[in-house]
Amino acid sequence: MSGSAPALRPFLAEDAPVLAAIFAASIMDLTGEDYSPAQQEAWAAAADDEETFGKKLAGQLTLIATLEGAPVGFASLRGTDHIDMLYVHPSAAGQGAGRALCDALERIASARGAKALTVDASDTAIEFFRKRGYVATQRNTVTVGDEWLANTTMQKTLNGVATPGGHA
Repeated sequence: MSGSAPALRPFLAEDAPVLAAIFAASIMDLTGEDYSPAQQEAWAAAADDEETFGKKLAGQLTLIATLEGAPVGFASLRGTDHIDMLYVHPSAAGQGAGRALCDALERIASARGAKALTVDASDTAIEFFRKRGYVATQRNTVTVGDEWLANTTMQKTLNGVATPGGHA
């Protein structure tokens, strides 16, 4: 698979089961340094009901990254200015799928008139977003099942260069 760039396509309803599997594998395999097994299990359980998970993805602008035709990651834009989900299968991590998905969502948000894009980044994803120009704005604690998980709201100014203070 090395050498081939990920392709992007829109979400289709029949993608829900494979995206639920990518979501769970990404959480269980990639976040262990930042979250406990109980936290990972509670987080991954959000995709246990594939129909509900699929409806959530269908209700947002969701893109799928594929390598050689097979889905390896996905990202969704909630409204015009918030990245709700961005997950890549562990076997495809580091092959550009996350970068391609994020590039596309940034272009779409900008085209829709958003001045900035926000994301509630997991501790595992903070560095990915920081390298893309996102700045931490607040620390959050969310309840998932019986577990508390921390994340960080990050923001990136679109349509221009961000200046100190966050104004374009």
